Amino acid sequence: MASLPPFAAVIVAAGKGLRAGGPVPKQFASWRGKPLVRHSAEAFALLGAHPIVVAIPEGTEAIARKALAGIEGVRLVVGGATRQLSVRAALEALADAACHLILIHDAARPRLSSAVVERLLAALEGHPVAIPVLPVVDSIAIAADGLMMGAANREELRRVQTPQAFRFADILAAHRAWSGEPEAGDDAQVARAAGLDVALVEGDERLRKLTFAADFRTGAAMVRIGTGYDVHRLAAGEELWLCGVQVPHDKGLAGHSDADVGLHAVVDAILGACAQGDIGQHFPPSDPRWKGAPSEKFIAHAVELADKAGYRVGNVDVTLICEAPKIAPHREAMRLKLAALLGVDLTQVSVKATTTERLGFTGRGEGIAAQVVATLISREDHET
Repeated sequence: MASLPPFAAVIVAAGKGLRAGGPVPKQFASWRGKPLVRHSAEAFALLGAHPIVVAIPEGTEAIARKALAGIEGVRLVVGGATRQLSVRAALEALADAACHLILIHDAARPRLSSAVVERLLAALEGHPVAIPVLPVVDSIAIAADGLMMGAANREELRRVQTPQAFRFADILAAHRAWSGEPEAGDDAQVARAAGLDVALVEGDERLRKLTFAADFRTGAAMVRIGTGYDVHRLAAGEELWLCGVQVPHDKGLAGHSDADVGLHAVVDAILGACAQGDIGQHFPPSDPRWKGAPSEKFIAHAVELADKAGYRVGNVDVTLICEAPKIAPHREAMRLKLAALLGVDLTQVSVKATTTERLGFTGRGEGIAAQVVATLISREDHET
């Protein structure tokens, strides 16, 4: 990245965030492990922005300070009743700070791109204002009363993002002169109303705005990975269940439930991928309810927990480790059973087997082990 000129930043985080449906305004809600507003503040700090003024709702000073703790150069300003008034309050707080260039950014766009910032600041060398935009790829209908009244030329339209870049004196004067009608959707509108030319630079799809509760559910990683490992001893007089299939053998696996080592490892892999502990935590061997229980129940519980966390199974890869019985004759039946239990296509399930060349407890025929890798995919990504 090229060396950036000195610049200050304003983060607009003064809204109520009601559409996100959380217990706190969305700018303070957790997204990818930290408060939403912190993502932008940390990114600006890393890029050298100083100072960074964050406009917040009245009465949220304590939660804002906690959310932004440890980030150098951050100042808090109580915002106003509208976005424009919040931005103006932030700009006024910088009036004596000898700022020349400033970026104004919405806290609801956490994936701040250093490349976009670089393009914006470069554009200010020849223009008083620069904003990031993206093309409109869908057809646009002009609507009224639920009917299409015409079509707009998408070649003339752009999707506008933030951060938006300004020469400080120009944007402060524009906000001071703003009439307040109609309400400004962004600062470029305020600048245009003051007669300032607005340059357009390439935006970034990652700068999309988080608005609704579903946006926060998919804010976690779109793909998560978990691993599982389980062992049960072989014993006479027991049934042998592997991956939900009863396999003929002179011995079976001993355990509190049906001791299906394959399904138990799958359960642990799913629980691990959604950070929900392990199978013993949910189904302790000391609980008589699970004595002899089919492991299908454990699978159903793990899948339900993943679903509540916003995920579905992407794929599972099962490796069974034993000298006997032979797994190959039962492999496809196991795959079919697992696919049905997990609610996935057969192509998303792999079952393999290996031996330990007669080494160790599996090599001596004392038990069977299973190891599993599972991926979870966010529901939204899975459905697209």
